[in-house]
Parts: sequence; C-alpha cells; structure tokens
Amino acid sequence: MNRSVIRAAAPRPCTLVVCRGCCCGNPRKHPGTDHAWQLDRLRAGAAEHGFHVRTADCLGPCDQANVIVVQPSASGRRAGGRAVWVGFAMDDDCTDELLRWAAEGGPGIAEPPATLALQLIRPPREARTRARR
Repeated sequence: MNRSVIRAAAPRPCTLVVCRGCCCGNPRKHPGTDHAWQLDRLRAGAAEHGFHVRTADCLGPCDQANVIVVQPSASGRRAGGRAVWVGFAMDDDCTDELLRWAAEGGPGIAEPPATLALQLIRPPREARTRARR
C-alpha cells in the first residue's frame, strides 16, 4: 500500500506581479520609463528581502499602465490581506515604495505607504461589477 504524507503548505512570501502586456512595459507607449531597469530593480529587491516577483502577459486595466499587483504572503492572507492593485507604477518613487512595502511584508502585514495608497486601483473584474450596479 502506497501512503502519501500530507504536509503543511510551504510558506508563501509576498509576490509582486508585474504586468508586461501590450501597454505595460512598452517603451513605445511610455518612452520616459526604463521598464527593464524597473523589473531588474524589483527582482534585486526580491532577492535581497525574500519576496517574489513574476511577470504577467496582461493584467487588464491598460489605461492605468504600468500595473503591478501586490499579493499577500501566506501569513498576510491569514491576517486578512488581499491582493492590491497599483496603477501608474512607472517612476522611481513608486518603485521604491513597492520595494519597501514588499520588504515589510505586504498586504495583511504592513500598510501600504501613503504615497503608494494614492495609486491603488480596482481590479478589472471588481470595476466591471461596480459599473453594472
């Protein structure tokens, strides 16, 4: 008889999901932003502080590019944290704030920096649902 051992889920760190679809990360549409440098910087911060960074093809709200979703860690989710969508994430200050928040633990663990809170946007599905009401 083959028995499987069920183990507790591995702790999942805070994750930054960086949109790199048709508008986000596109130097033709946003020529004043060094998109590759921003992604390199986020990845370096992740390596230093233990959070994750991944890219997505398209997250949806193209009129608010660059979009980055900050997903909570497993402990952040247990503490009530949910994914937070950040729009217009193109300048150095925003990148600094994202790095700081993720290093502090992200949603559920730490509050977003005040200046970053001004850039929070609704997820596309939630925006569509509210528009229908």
